[in-house]
Amino acid sequence: MENQHRKIKTYRELTQVEIDLMNEGKDLAAKVGEYVEKLKSIDTLDQDSVLTGEINLKQGFMWAIRGVAQPTGF
Repeated sequence: MENQHRKIKTYRELTQVEIDLMNEGKDLAAKVGEYVEKLKSIDTLDQDSVLTGEINLKQGFMWAIRGVAQPTGF
């Protein structure tokens, strides 16, 4: 559906620069996610630390992307 973001509360119009930044962040997050999956597949690594890193990386990307999106609501 075209312009569906206009129908979602708290979403705003983004500039092309902002759209590009969000897409770049999502691409980077996917690449980092692939790396984390490799770490998770190696049993000899400290998986508690890997999990903590994964959670913090996900939060970091979420906050960085939210910083670009700047939703107007809670």
